[in-house]
Amino acid sequence: MTPDPVNFSALRRKVAWRVLPLVFVLYIVAYLDRANVGFAKLRMASDLGFSEETFGLGIGIFFIGYLLLEIPGALLVERWSARKWFARILISWGFISALTAFVQTPIQFYIARFMLGVAEAGFFPGIIVYFTHWFTAADRGRALSGLVMGVPFSLALGAPVSAALLDVHWLGLSGWKWMFLLEGLPAVILGLITLGYMTDRPRHAAWLTPQERDYLEGRLAEEARAKESAGGTSVRQALRLKNVWLLALGIFATNTGGYALAFWLPTTVKNLSGGSDQSALLYSGLFYACGLASVYLSGQSSDRTGDRKWHCVGGQVATALFLAGSVIPGQPFPLVMTWLCATGFAAYFWPSPFWALPTLTLTASAAAVSIGFINMCANLAGYLGNHVNGWLRARHAGESTCLLFLAACYLVGGILVSFVRVQRTRPTSP
Repeated sequence: MTPDPVNFSALRRKVAWRVLPLVFVLYIVAYLDRANVGFAKLRMASDLGFSEETFGLGIGIFFIGYLLLEIPGALLVERWSARKWFARILISWGFISALTAFVQTPIQFYIARFMLGVAEAGFFPGIIVYFTHWFTAADRGRALSGLVMGVPFSLALGAPVSAALLDVHWLGLSGWKWMFLLEGLPAVILGLITLGYMTDRPRHAAWLTPQERDYLEGRLAEEARAKESAGGTSVRQALRLKNVWLLALGIFATNTGGYALAFWLPTTVKNLSGGSDQSALLYSGLFYACGLASVYLSGQSSDRTGDRKWHCVGGQVATALFLAGSVIPGQPFPLVMTWLCATGFAAYFWPSPFWALPTLTLTASAAAVSIGFINMCANLAGYLGNHVNGWLRARHAGESTCLLFLAACYLVGGILVSFVRVQRTRPTSP
């Protein structure tokens, strides 16, 4: 048997160290610019006189704008250039995020959030497609965990930074305005860096040797051919597959609870603890810090075992159970916060194995379309969950009612994903 001309383990590490750090930083900035409105709300609502329902609708409208370019964005990464597409996304969303500091009316708030969604659309599904250009299926769970880890890291870091900014009044501007201005600027800078640093595919990588480029392209092409010969799915057929719809409906249910949990967490913690705005943000940061370890463990475990589905389902169901535990009557706040920290751990255990599922059985173009469609459903859930949560609060629903609604969403999502049929990938050798 002829030995491989390239040490594949060393090549995998080389690719990971080149590709993942930049993507990780990009997603940190992306998610902070998307979610920092939940931090700003603690002061922004009173300054502008916005109701709970106004905020719920404004937060949710982001996801309507996001829907517009989901599938085209994923296809542009597959067929055009990830580097150019991501640079466009970063620069445009950075400017729009910063301009949110100057909204005065609900209509202006809605327009700013809608345009931010349009600007960012296609980023997340595009990254998932981009990973198929660099990582084999067996390594994709670990790579996706590097991406998903950006979410809790972003919010764990953003919470204390935002808490510090709430009380500044530089140049006569309120702290929440400076939060949008200063947290939008890094996206513009990173957009320019992406143009010069990111590499679209292995064949374009000057930082790989010719032998490494050819070998990696060959491995990925061999994997793609194997999927096609095993009954690869066309673009049109992809949206007729039962698995695609189960994944889409599963993440729709889960994210109806998940996005509302993320955006309303500071408000929930403040109401439950009775503390200050700053303490609510610091407690929120603790919630997200618990998610950091979870993302890492999930990616490692799902790659080692080759299982994606049950890692995903376990995280979804555990999140539902921990959320339900947090509303048990008569608990002191430290015990409630313990339940919420456990929720933070479980809530970030499921996403990286989930996003590996669509790429396991579909051809490249079909996977791109399916990922875009599934993420459209995920983001439509962001609109629904935040709007419903704001509607409930405007009608004086208690925190227990809101948290049980979120728990039910996670539970339904886990049940739906449990019906997905998928073969395990081979476990990754150490």
